[in-house]
Amino acid sequence: MPRIDLRGLPIAITGASSGIGYATAIACARAGMPVAVSARRADRLNELVATITRDGGRAVAVPGDVAKPEDCRKLVDVTREAFGSVYAVFANAGYGIEKPVHETSDQELRDLFETNFWGSINLVRAALPHMIDAKRGHMLWCSSCVSKLGIPRMAAYSSSKAMQDHFARAMRVELAGSGIYSSSIHPIGTISEFSDTLKSRSGLKKRAFGRPDKGLFVQTSEQVADATVACLRKPRGEVWTSLPMHMLFALGVAIPSLADYLLMRRARKRDQQASSTI
Repeated sequence: MPRIDLRGLPIAITGASSGIGYATAIACARAGMPVAVSARRADRLNELVATITRDGGRAVAVPGDVAKPEDCRKLVDVTREAFGSVYAVFANAGYGIEKPVHETSDQELRDLFETNFWGSINLVRAALPHMIDAKRGHMLWCSSCVSKLGIPRMAAYSSSKAMQDHFARAMRVELAGSGIYSSSIHPIGTISEFSDTLKSRSGLKKRAFGRPDKGLFVQTSEQVADATVACLRKPRGEVWTSLPMHMLFALGVAIPSLADYLLMRRARKRDQQASSTI
């Protein structure tokens, strides 16, 4: 497949006020794509738009909540009004909570799925009819490396990422040959506000699985953004930003007992560290 020239192809990005969404908006603008950015923090979006336009790019801010279908429709409508079409969408908005399943309330589960999963569906459903009419387009779903396994204390988050992964794959097959692509992005631990937000929502002082700002399996938001733009230029089904992590999770899927052993070993180490600080 020849590389796609992204210049002039508009993209709408959710969760763009920080982290991966923020970095991807800048990377897409540098690739020549007009960018519509959405999140709940209008001030951060306005700063992002100012940064992009100052560097010669085109951008528009559309504050909103992905859990509301009407806000996602508005994002797509404004993208088309401002730039003439919507070529791509990046369903990136999401957050995590870290609690045992039996301690996670129904409301916490529902709220997380409304944002992480239904927020993605709301965006895709708003944009897809226009892509079908144009006979081209690209849907990007920000899943995670943990989409392949149920992670202890993070089952809500990992399962929401698995749902994104499953829907991205299903739509990839359903739309094959239509000119419309569906790709899942699988970042590893990323330096962003994600960890701080997770701790706040979970009532934690320290994350059970460590800090995502150091270590072997850690990356920057810019690395994820570059991989996402590369996928836009040359579409592929799954984008993994770490080959070692990809292989590790593939091994865990192939040998579930090994995955269980490693996860339980990590959980015991976590509990020992916690007890030693009491």
